Amino acid sequence: MASIISVNLPENSYSIHINAGGLNNIGEKASHLAIGKKILVVSNPEIFDYYGQITIDSLQNQGFEVNYHLIPAGENYKNLESIAQIYDTALKCRLERNSTLMALGGGVVGDMTGFAAATWLRGINFVQIPTSLLAMVDASVGGKTGVNHPQGKNLIGAFYQPKLVLIDPSVLKTLPEREFRAGMAEVIKYGVIWDKNLFEALESAQSIDSLNNFDEALLNDILTRSCQAKADVVGQDEKESGIRAILNYGHTIGHAIESLTNYETFVHGEAVAIGMVAAGRVAVKMGLWTENEAHRQDELIAKTGLPTTIPHYLKVEEIIDHLQMDKKVKDGKVRFILPEAIGKVQICDRISSEILSETLSVLID
Repeated sequence: MASIISVNLPENSYSIHINAGGLNNIGEKASHLAIGKKILVVSNPEIFDYYGQITIDSLQNQGFEVNYHLIPAGENYKNLESIAQIYDTALKCRLERNSTLMALGGGVVGDMTGFAAATWLRGINFVQIPTSLLAMVDASVGGKTGVNHPQGKNLIGAFYQPKLVLIDPSVLKTLPEREFRAGMAEVIKYGVIWDKNLFEALESAQSIDSLNNFDEALLNDILTRSCQAKADVVGQDEKESGIRAILNYGHTIGHAIESLTNYETFVHGEAVAIGMVAAGRVAVKMGLWTENEAHRQDELIAKTGLPTTIPHYLKVEEIIDHLQMDKKVKDGKVRFILPEAIGKVQICDRISSEILSETLSVLID
């Protein structure tokens, strides 16, 4: 199964190609892009061991001059020091303004490579080859790039669109189960905020906590529907001046939990899962959606094997304090994405500290 999704933007539109085995043809696809001959592949050691040579061989067979740069795996390395090291390699390889940085990896690699591409020589070409489910359905699409600051996640960044996103579902076979489940958090997110049919398909599936439980048709469906949902939203609001903020559902509290646990306790999708549970409970308290719908969401998250509670050692007060450093704060008010129904959410900045405190207190394990 293969599908192509267009991300239609006023400028810099591009396509998402979903194709099992497509990594073998990245050279041919790159040859049809208006890019120069020099490509620097950025990856981490583990992913590069699996897929680096396949990527390089395919590119070289099309006449590209290819080098690579490896970043240690992990959110701890998503910082400006790692960006400086990419710059050093770019300089050593004499990348030019028509050269390309190609991200081969998960969301961390994609975010950093995109930010480096946005800022090196004031912007060079960028191609995404996501290798984790989370990166395939979320991080690789939409042009958000960046790195973390010690005080918060993704506080340093830029909007910078890729020339191409190539998704090869067959690479998921080497993805650890925990990372697969983390990616499913973002899939559930799309079901809640945009695509009721996707949500119901996940509910109907017998098991969704492991790649082994997905047949090819269901996997292709969640990849296509998730990418289409994000393309639809980004196409309406490229730089998050309005509706694009709904893509942050679950992320406000999720980012706070990630940061307060030093990115060592939870992977991103796990923290987002907890954030979605919290946002759902807030929505119920505010009368925006029903207990039944919140229960359906929480059941789906639990069915995926994702966490639904906050660690006991985190304090409600420190979580609330940390929310003030979120990128989505506007005029001193924290903006939350709250569901109204399965498939529909709203942006809200009128949540009282009492409701927030009560919700977080109940969720602490």
